[in-house]
Amino acid sequence: MDALNLPAPQGKPRIVVIGGGFGGLNFVHALDTRHYQVVLLDQYNYHTFAPLLYQVATAGLDAPDICGALRKSFRSKKDFHFRMLRVRGIDDGAQEVLTEAGSIHYDQLVLATGTRANFFGNDKLAAHALPLKTVPQARQLRHHLFQTLERADLTDDPAERSSLMTFVIVGGGPSGVELAGALSELRRHVLQRDYPDTDTDHLRFILVEGGDQLLAQFSDKSSDDALRNLEEMNIELWFGKLIADYDGRTATFKDGSTLHTHTVIWGAGVTGEVIEGLSDKSAEKGHYLIDDHMRVREYQNVYAIGDVAYLTSDKWLQGHPGVAQVAIQMGQRLAKNFNALAKNKETQPFEYFDKGNLAIIGRNRAVADLPGGIHLNGFPAWFIWAVVHIFYLIGFRNRLFTFLSWVGNYITYNRSVRLVIEPTLEEELREAHTPATP
Repeated sequence: MDALNLPAPQGKPRIVVIGGGFGGLNFVHALDTRHYQVVLLDQYNYHTFAPLLYQVATAGLDAPDICGALRKSFRSKKDFHFRMLRVRGIDDGAQEVLTEAGSIHYDQLVLATGTRANFFGNDKLAAHALPLKTVPQARQLRHHLFQTLERADLTDDPAERSSLMTFVIVGGGPSGVELAGALSELRRHVLQRDYPDTDTDHLRFILVEGGDQLLAQFSDKSSDDALRNLEEMNIELWFGKLIADYDGRTATFKDGSTLHTHTVIWGAGVTGEVIEGLSDKSAEKGHYLIDDHMRVREYQNVYAIGDVAYLTSDKWLQGHPGVAQVAIQMGQRLAKNFNALAKNKETQPFEYFDKGNLAIIGRNRAVADLPGGIHLNGFPAWFIWAVVHIFYLIGFRNRLFTFLSWVGNYITYNRSVRLVIEPTLEEELREAHTPATP
C-alpha cells in the first residue's frame, strides 16, 4: 500500500484521473479496467449534473436530485479506486500527483478538472458576487435569495427595500438566461403567494450582458426568441454593460453608472482549473493546450479533457464550446483510445459531433438548435430539453425524483425547496462574537 492506501497495480499501468465531472465520469465508464488500474481523485464524492444547478438555486430541485455518488457509479469496475481529496500539484519529473494526504504515482494522467468562475482578478467581485459552478454555491445562492426576500419583508426603508429587491445576473449565456427565466417564474408563481405583505411586482431581475445579444453560441433565431421570451417575462435586459466593481451593496459599471443591489450573480466568465506543476508551455489562459489525441502539449502521458482542455488542431480553431457534450465525447474517445492501445490497435483523433444546443427559459418556453439547421421554439424545444436532461442524469433515483419534481412543479406552480436553513456569514460572525450567557 502507498500513502493513499492504494494497492499495487499488479503489473498494469496506473491511470490517475483528476475530476469526476462529465469528462472524467465518461472516461472511466468507457475504459476497460482489465488492462489498467484507475484511480479517480475529486474533492467531492459525487458527480454534479451542472446544467441543473440553477434549479437547485431557485428551489426547483434539491441538491441530491442532480448528484450521483461516484463510488456507486463504478461499483462494477475492477481495479477502480476513488479517493476524495483536493489535489495540490503535479510533479511531472517523478510522475506523481500531490494531494493533501500524500502523493500518488501515475503512468498516465488524465486531467478533467473543469472550470471555475473567472472574476478577472477583481478581489471585490470575487468576495461579494455569487457564482454558480458547484452544489455548495447553488445552495448558498438559494439561501441568499430567500433570506434577502425575508429581509425585504421586514424593512420599512424604501431605499433599502429597493436594493434588496434588485437582483442582477451577469452574463447572457445559457446559464444566465436559464437562471433569469427561473427567477421570473419564481416571482410569478410562488413569491406573490409567499410574501403577501411585499409588493413582489417591484422585484427587479436584471440580466447584464457585455455583448449585443443573448446566447452568442446559438443561432440568431434562438437568440431573438430568448430575447422576446425574457422581455415577456419582465426581465430587464442591459446590453453592452460591463460590471467593474461590486462591494456587496453597490455595483459599478465601466461606463461609470451605478446600481444599488444586495445580489450580483456571476456568470460572466470561467477559467480552467489548471493544476500547478506541468510545463509553462502546457497551458495558456487557464486551459491546457492539447492535440487531437487530447495529449497535453510537451507530454506523451498527460491528457486533458472537457472544459479545461483547449484543442486547436481541428476545425474548432477557437476551441470547443464549454458544454457537457464536449466533455462526454472527449472522455469516451480517450477511453476508446486507451482500450485500443491495450490491444495494440491504432487510436483515433477526437472529432466533436455537434448535437445542437438547448436552453430553457420558462414554462413551455425554450429554444433548440438541432443538427441540420433545425430550430425549435416554445413547447417542442421545452419538451426536448426536459427529456435530454432527465436522460443524462445519473441513476434511476435521480431521474425519477427529478421527473416527479418537475411534474409536481408543472401542475401546482410550486417550488418545494425554499427553506432558509444555513446561517449567513453575517449570522455566523455575529454568533461568534456574542458573549456566552453566564
